[in-house]
Amino acid sequence: MTTTRPMRADARRNHERLLRVARAAFAEHGTDAALEDIARRAGVGIGTLYRHFPNRHALMNAVFQDALTALLQRSHELAHADEPCTALVEWLRAIVTHAGEYRGLARALMSASYDPSSALSQCSVPLRAAGERLLTRAQDAGVVRRDVSIGDLMQLTNAIALAAEQDPSDPELADRLLTLTLRGLKP
Repeated sequence: MTTTRPMRADARRNHERLLRVARAAFAEHGTDAALEDIARRAGVGIGTLYRHFPNRHALMNAVFQDALTALLQRSHELAHADEPCTALVEWLRAIVTHAGEYRGLARALMSASYDPSSALSQCSVPLRAAGERLLTRAQDAGVVRRDVSIGDLMQLTNAIALAAEQDPSDPELADRLLTLTLRGLKP
């Protein structure tokens, strides 16, 4: 049996500061923000950053845990909605909104969906499971085609967020693309 030792107080402060600075850097510069700059702005060396987060995807995974928790909570709230298709669409909109918050996140999530060894798959696996429950409920109600998969929907939401990221001058683009896409879900 292995137990994880609690972090020393200074290590915990460094970890929290790295997350705070990374969140701000990703929001300002996108997920390709320089890790060296994040470490410098957090007041630590790059070695300290890598001790806490062995790679960029591990750092991104840690930064996005709050959003992941909120998306999973929302899926639980929607799981018993009166209209299963509306619930699924609302949840997919929340995914698109989240992916659009950080430039480069949609692309990273798309690539992580093909790489189970990526730390970002720790985000995508529970999201897929949550989405699968909402999709299955909508399919069982006969309001979504049976040949639609959650993998397809997750890729579509990331592609829509990526397309919207390319045209920031049109804040309604993601919603229009999602609406257009979802019309094809109905049987």
